[in-house]
Amino acid sequence: MRDTRSNQRDVPKINGKIRFPKIRAIDPDGEQLGIITPQEALKIAEEKELDLVLVSETANPPVCRIMDYGKYKFEQEKRAREARKKQHTADIKEVKMRYKIDDHDYNVRVNNAKRFLKSGDKVKATITFRGREIQHSNLAQRLLERMATDLEEVAEIQQAPKREGRNMMMLLSPKKS
Repeated sequence: MRDTRSNQRDVPKINGKIRFPKIRAIDPDGEQLGIITPQEALKIAEEKELDLVLVSETANPPVCRIMDYGKYKFEQEKRAREARKKQHTADIKEVKMRYKIDDHDYNVRVNNAKRFLKSGDKVKATITFRGREIQHSNLAQRLLERMATDLEEVAEIQQAPKREGRNMMMLLSPKKS
């Protein structure tokens, strides 16, 4: 069975659901109407074809505002959508190569890594060894260090080059601007 109490806390009390002896009422323009009973405030809200919304339950006396609740709810949802849209989760993009890579291919990998870093993603640079190539891990390490220096204006090394099985990898993260 779902717990509906958490949903009820998110929704403010409106109109007839406000049960306090006295409240501090605020009109739609932000002007204070003073401390009155909820029935009086509700009558004023109904005359203006608006809702009485409980803003602060903890204040003494509780604060209620006369507003268009539907419009208020829509604005809140719109703000929440905008906030979610602006969030960016940093993914890890991988750039793979061999230690005997040609200059042009290397530059393509560096440009891809630069593009990933500028968009806020982390980059994992991996060099794969085949057969006896594993003996030349020092050349692979030099290549990864060269890549780190080529990208130093946009990236910082998060994890230094290290061997994992038949691969050598390094993790780069975008520089904080």
